[in-house]
Amino acid sequence: MAQVLEFKLPDLGEGLTEAEIVRWLVEVGDVVAIDQPVVEVETAKAMVEVPCPYGGVVTARFGEEGTELPVGAPLLTVAVGAPEGASGSAASPSSSSSLSPSSPSSSGKGSGSGAESSGGSGNVLVGYGTGAPAARRRRIRPDRLDRAVAEAPVPVAPVVAAPVAEAPVHEGPVPVVSPLVRRLARQHDIDLRRLAGSGPDGLILRADVDRAIRTAEETAAATARAARAPVQAQVPAAAPNGVAAAAGAERIPLRGVRGAVADKLSRSRTEIPDATCWVDADATELMAVRAAMNAATGPSAGPKVSVLALLARICTAALARFPELNATVDTEAREIVRLPGVHLGFAAQTERGLVVPVVRDAHTRNAESIGAEIARLTELARTGKLSPAQLTGGTFTLNNYGVFGVDGSTPIINHPEAAMLGVGRIMPKPWVHQGELAVRQVVQLSLTFDHRVCDGGTAGGFLRYVADCVEQPAVLLRTV
Repeated sequence: MAQVLEFKLPDLGEGLTEAEIVRWLVEVGDVVAIDQPVVEVETAKAMVEVPCPYGGVVTARFGEEGTELPVGAPLLTVAVGAPEGASGSAASPSSSSSLSPSSPSSSGKGSGSGAESSGGSGNVLVGYGTGAPAARRRRIRPDRLDRAVAEAPVPVAPVVAAPVAEAPVHEGPVPVVSPLVRRLARQHDIDLRRLAGSGPDGLILRADVDRAIRTAEETAAATARAARAPVQAQVPAAAPNGVAAAAGAERIPLRGVRGAVADKLSRSRTEIPDATCWVDADATELMAVRAAMNAATGPSAGPKVSVLALLARICTAALARFPELNATVDTEAREIVRLPGVHLGFAAQTERGLVVPVVRDAHTRNAESIGAEIARLTELARTGKLSPAQLTGGTFTLNNYGVFGVDGSTPIINHPEAAMLGVGRIMPKPWVHQGELAVRQVVQLSLTFDHRVCDGGTAGGFLRYVADCVEQPAVLLRTV
């Protein structure tokens, strides 16, 4: 009889607690190899292909496309072999012409010798373990392949979460790890002490809170219907949160990238006492320097230096002079943490929403190197291939909203950073230059900063230095 192993949604790292199924890459009955991608999921940070650590026959899938699953929820089950007369090695092409080898896939991920004792490769995602139960991988002989599929349990419907059970009030600490779960419960007046967690050791997951919210909403709706049953008032229906449910209104779930952006911006506005200062700058000389740099490299020297790359280089020089803004605040310790290196984030608009890729060690790069890295990360963002690691760890963010044709804005700080520089469009405007009125290329720069890390003098000094470098790029050469 085949041994059926359950593969659960692995920990995707970076504090992510759930993911949405975007596309299944296998069907029930398909033969999969070890480390073969089986599903594409979308986290709050990136699109990720999840490889299965087992080789065998897919006997069940859990969750339809569009379903959001918590980490640790079942993804699929795989029949990996028969216990009797097996050789202990992975299935190979010699076993059956239709059976894919249970060995490293064409992606180059190797199972290694440790796979023999664990029943899988151990490589669900690079840098993250599978957490799979111990089991030996065995050869599936052709005469047992059909029997493995037939004997494996095939559910007739996806797994449905059990109804919310009201548990006794917890006497000790509530078993909740995710701050998102706590905030969600607070927003909907859910008493976490009365929830029975469905996670390991009674851990309360977001799915548990979501079910409690739905139950509360259904109860409230039923009570409201019963109250107004005698008299049918001709008024628009209202949702439990008080938002009018107009006929034909579209409701879009705040999840994935959009949900992550909403949570981060809300947290920034809630926790950070921010202030904004701005200045207009004459960017005519900066544009001339850019044109000269690109002309000197020639048409076959690779990508041109962008305005964003030059502004990024100016930011790293400004942060070297004003390190107070390359920092974060440790609220628990009540300390300002000044960071040794600059990991520069830049806002990029994609079809999936706003993302902020991070240029690592930007303080060690020149304008050409920063520009090349920005171009590489932007392309990955557009194709949805950025990894979570490439979207986290920033220490300062540069936001060029001028590409949308607007002059100014008040940026919201990318929590937990301490500042963000916003750049408007560069356009011809009347400007007093050398005592005479002239038409110059003018840009508005705005700096939003955390007032806990510095006062207005420091923020103003930073912004003035940036503006001076924009107006006279030679200033940057004198400080390098």
